[in-house]
Order: sequence, then structure tokens, then C-alpha cells
Amino acid sequence: MTNLTTKIELYANRKIDFTKEVRLVDNSDGKGVFIAEWNLDIAKPTDAQLNALEAQANEVERLNQVKANRANEYPDFREYLDGIVKGDNAQVQKYINDCLAVKAKYPKS
Repeated sequence: MTNLTTKIELYANRKIDFTKEVRLVDNSDGKGVFIAEWNLDIAKPTDAQLNALEAQANEVERLNQVKANRANEYPDFREYLDGIVKGDNAQVQKYINDCLAVKAKYPKS
């Protein structure tokens, strides 16, 4: 199940400031997180409208996780630059190969 924040940002078609524009609350009553405050210039979405965004939100969150995983595992770009400055083609190629390995490990599709 996707995060409610992702569905709201998809509904609004932009990033949301969840401290000022939309406030979410979980009363710990087992009913989950809900919109407590809506300060946008568009209509507050219904549960049905948000639920209709579930598949799209799942894909957004999956891609965000892929990006985060890649960012954590990519080699330090300074190795690439160091190889360029030194004219060390083997070092540059190693950097490229390492990046391609990370991309293969965490594919976007």
C-alpha cells in the first residue's frame, strides 16, 4: 500500500509542503492516516479519488526506491574525474563499469 503523501502529490500534480499546505494525522485508532487540514487552492480529494491513484503511486514509490538504492551504491564521482585528469582510461572505464553494474542491479523497469 502506498504512502498517502504520494497519492496527494499525484492528485495535486506537484510537491506538497506537509507542514503548511496539507496536514496528515494518525490518531492511532487503527483507521490509519487521514487528511486533517487541506490548505490548497484545489478541492480536497475524496478517498475514491486517492484510491484511484494507487497503481500510479506504487510505481512512483518503486522508482524512488530504485533511485535511492542506486544513489547509495554508485561509486564516488571523484574517481571518474581523477581518472580523466590523470588520463587513466582504465580508471575511467572501471567507474563506468561500476555504474552500469549498479544500474543492472536496480533496473527501473
